[in-house]
Order: sequence, then structure tokens, then C-alpha cells
Amino acid sequence: MAHWTDSIVGDRMTVDREFNEQVMNSRFNSQEWGLIMTATEFEIENADDPEAARIVADTEKVPQIIPELDNIRSQMGGMGGGGDDSSSAGGIVDSIKGALGMGGGGKKGEQEKLEAAERLTQEYADALQDHLEKKGKWNQVRVSYLE
Repeated sequence: MAHWTDSIVGDRMTVDREFNEQVMNSRFNSQEWGLIMTATEFEIENADDPEAARIVADTEKVPQIIPELDNIRSQMGGMGGGGDDSSSAGGIVDSIKGALGMGGGGKKGEQEKLEAAERLTQEYADALQDHLEKKGKWNQVRVSYLE
């Protein structure tokens, strides 16, 4: 039996393209977003209720990749890539701020990244469901999830 997401690969590609602007306006660059999406699974909550069913982002594995986001950004160096996460820029000023407890990194910075990733993945899930509804495929996908 095929996984329910197998039937919507083309739809996900369409939503990926449409969602790209939201990613570019977020704190994540495209490489970071790709890693976040790799760690995210999608489920259909209340799939047995056509009125209440909705796609939700399961971000249970995302905390494991949050530290890797800094590695991606540092590897990109001065190449740009969007996002507004200045806390990973490094340098002497950030080191001093960190020593004084003024830095944006550490547990608080990781928690903020996690919360931003969770919000953005749920926005993606909402956009995917909206796309499926507009294409008339939502009920078929919802029933497929139940099988």
C-alpha cells in the first residue's frame, strides 16, 4: 500500500514553488528550509471527520537538526542566502556579547529557531491543504490517509 503522501508529490512540488516567497521572507534560507522539511512529517488530524480534518506538521524530529542550521549558515559564509539570523554571524563582538550574556545564541536562540520552524512548517501544511482543496483532491487524500 502506498503512503498517502505519494499521491500528492506533484501537488507538493507546486506548493513548494508557491511557498518559496514565504521562506525567503523568513529567518531561514533555502538550504535551512530544506533541512527543516526533511525532518518534518505531515499527518492528517481528525481524518475521519471531513469537517475537522486538517494537515498538521509533525515537527518532533526538528529539534535534532536545529544545531545543524548554524553549520549551514556558517558554511555559506558571505554568500548571502536570505534570512535574518544575525546571531550565527560569529565574530569578536558576538563572542563578547555571549560572554556578557547578551548574545542571541544558546538555548534561547535554538528555542526561537525551533518555534519559527514550527510556525513555518504549519503554514506550509495549511498552504498544502488549501491547494488540495482548490484542486478538489482533499477528500481523496483524507480518505487515503485513513487506509
